[in-house]
Amino acid sequence: MRDFLIQTSWWVPLYGLIGAVLTLPWSTGIIRRTGPRPAAYFNLLMTVLAFVHGTLVFRATWNHEPYEIVFHWLKAADLDLSFSLDISSLSVGAMELVTSLSLLAQLFALGYMEKDWALARFFALMGFFEGAISGLAISDNLFLTYALLEMLTLSTYLLVGFWYAQPLVVTAARDAFLTKRVGDVLLLMGVVAVGTFAGSLDFPDLYEWAETATLSPTTATLLGLALIAGPIGKCAQFPLHLWLDEAMEGPNPASILRNSVVVAAGAYVLIKLQPILNVSPVALTTLIVIGTVTAIGASMVAIAQIDIKRALSHSTSAYLGLVFIAVGTQWTDFALLLLFTHAVAKALLFMSAGSIILTTNNQNLTEMGGLWSRMPATTTAFVVGSAGLVGLLPLGGFWGLRLGIDDLWIDIPWLVPVLLLVNALTALNLTRVFRLVFLGPKAPKTRRAPEVPWPMAVPMVSLVLITLSIPILMQSLSLLPDWMYINQGAVLLLVGSGLIGTISGAAIDLRRNWSRPVQITLRFLQDLLAYDFYIDRLYRLSVVFAVNQLSRLNAWIDRYVVDGLVNLVGLATMFSGQGLKYNVSGQSQFYVLSIILGLSLLCFLMSWPMLTVLNTQL
Repeated sequence: MRDFLIQTSWWVPLYGLIGAVLTLPWSTGIIRRTGPRPAAYFNLLMTVLAFVHGTLVFRATWNHEPYEIVFHWLKAADLDLSFSLDISSLSVGAMELVTSLSLLAQLFALGYMEKDWALARFFALMGFFEGAISGLAISDNLFLTYALLEMLTLSTYLLVGFWYAQPLVVTAARDAFLTKRVGDVLLLMGVVAVGTFAGSLDFPDLYEWAETATLSPTTATLLGLALIAGPIGKCAQFPLHLWLDEAMEGPNPASILRNSVVVAAGAYVLIKLQPILNVSPVALTTLIVIGTVTAIGASMVAIAQIDIKRALSHSTSAYLGLVFIAVGTQWTDFALLLLFTHAVAKALLFMSAGSIILTTNNQNLTEMGGLWSRMPATTTAFVVGSAGLVGLLPLGGFWGLRLGIDDLWIDIPWLVPVLLLVNALTALNLTRVFRLVFLGPKAPKTRRAPEVPWPMAVPMVSLVLITLSIPILMQSLSLLPDWMYINQGAVLLLVGSGLIGTISGAAIDLRRNWSRPVQITLRFLQDLLAYDFYIDRLYRLSVVFAVNQLSRLNAWIDRYVVDGLVNLVGLATMFSGQGLKYNVSGQSQFYVLSIILGLSLLCFLMSWPMLTVLNTQL
């Protein structure tokens, strides 16, 4: 039975794709009489099967050696493009995390999008989404990984642009797609290069090659930077981070997965690339710098947002920045544990945000208040999600951040304050959001705000229980350290930073009218953070302007130079043809004379270089 489960483990990613195919008759409008809900049920059934199958495979692989499944796709001469799958407790556990969160997000979507006319199309895209991320979790081949990342880019574009009748949504989907394409193109260059150097694209072969690789410093640097470009775009890291903020224009159930497991998929790929990146110290240093800048910058930007989804999405970029720091310092255990705890807590926070948005038809924090007594389940979900994200003992976020502080405590101590600062700013931001949404007087849009229906409440409450039981799950998987080996100083600093952030968030003055500060310095600081350090405007004045001017130059060259040359040749042909037709006399001796003159001219032109050489010698 165990062998059968392992051999069929590759079916798990296919369940989501099968569910997407089964929804096509409804999403394309072939079946209309039954409405779109049967399509949602088909996709949910496939996700349940994926979850059950994945659970059985995880139990079969726990405490066993990894197993490899290879599908040879194309073999020609020395080229062997194969699809290799790594069936281990780590990869299957990551796949199981994807399927479980996808199942809860789809159940949540049944209530959130109940009245949406395109419900079938949404569930088809969610199935496509799930299949790509699940396959990415067990992929053991860089070629297959890149293909699945491209599927993620496409599904992100389709889900962000789901409500395509709104111009802002179309713009957000386009920007998200193009921003990711920048990193994907550079990653493709790195994939081709490393495949050429190593002679294989399977991760085990690449690891062996990296141990003995002898590349020049320039080549190694370019290769490392190309390989990290894709994860930088997928994880919304500086300078390719603006897309995640715009992606919040999509439906909230898609945002649940996007902020929990989609961005984590890019970081997961980066973790698998880490042994290869060791050939380039510059790439590892770049990861640390980018992660530090993004973690601190995104945490500061989050506290100035008045849109609830954007306030939470910027914290996603911040925590993924910590993962980049972990990979750059070669502490992958810290990166994996932080990805796991962050995914569960952030999914719960976005479920709570979705409930608030659906009930109030509003995302503006300054127009909310007093929801704690009217939406107790949603309030509990937000509190538990916030506690699970920051360093609050004994929930999951605490253990992830504690492991990071322990790892960096001796080797790179200057990075410890970065983790503490991100934890404090995150606690401040979540406390600020909680006060604006759930406390204070009732606003006009929250005066009549009932609790969400059961299709949304059940997955939200289930995820609350899962978040609270994360320490028990970690203990059963032997992921928690013994108390005698815990760094007490690190624990005190982590808990203290969370308390400082929470107290600061509770003490600051929050004006719901969001009035502008009188002091010029405070006004400038508010705008600087609210507009994401004006990076969007900087791009428009630099990259966008340069591309626009280059496009205009290319259009001018195409219209007046290329087309002008073609038109000149055409006009010359027309006039020469019109002129030659008058020389047609019908007399054979005239034709013979024309041929002789032509041949004479041709011979003269051919012999001209030779005559020139002879004259020079004489």
